[in-house]
Amino acid sequence: MGRRPQPCIKDRLLDACADYALAHGLPDRLEPLATATGTSSRMLIYHFGTRDALLRAVLRHARQRQLDTFGDLLRARPGEPYTATLDRAWTSITGVDGRPYLQMFGQLRESAAQQLWPDFRRTATTDWLGPLEDGLRSIGRPELATLVLAVIRGLLMDLDATGDTARTDRAFHDFLASVEHLPSGGRSPRRALRSPHRES
Repeated sequence: MGRRPQPCIKDRLLDACADYALAHGLPDRLEPLATATGTSSRMLIYHFGTRDALLRAVLRHARQRQLDTFGDLLRARPGEPYTATLDRAWTSITGVDGRPYLQMFGQLRESAAQQLWPDFRRTATTDWLGPLEDGLRSIGRPELATLVLAVIRGLLMDLDATGDTARTDRAFHDFLASVEHLPSGGRSPRRALRSPHRES
């Protein structure tokens, strides 16, 4: 009988592969990952089955790291205004700690890499709504989670396209200054957007 893959070795290899991918991007070939882990392509296939299975595992492992790190940053803290919490989270997400994740998951917008995780775009949106709703509930505005997330995602796309950190930082700070003063969701959006000449 052949040996069975050992979970502790597989976990160690996955950690090392995720470290490499976050630092250098997701590779097309197994050789860079084999070199980074100090093993061979054959052994990576032995533990993960196929190249695509390994790359999917690397993406999901890195994503879980991101969720753990930034999910904690989005958690409301006693005595701290939630807008200050969001400001600190933005600084970390767009800083040295967060940029590797933005670059790696930005690859999934490309057609070839997207096949590794077809529903990533949906998942990458919905898995942040819960933490944001919980945090915004501390200021009585959980319904703003979708709006806050949309602003963050939009500014991240702007930053990725332009590299203009000062302008996107200023835009986010301006947005935060208005968060607690935004109108509540009590009115129907359709009614609120109706043009004056259509009112009866």
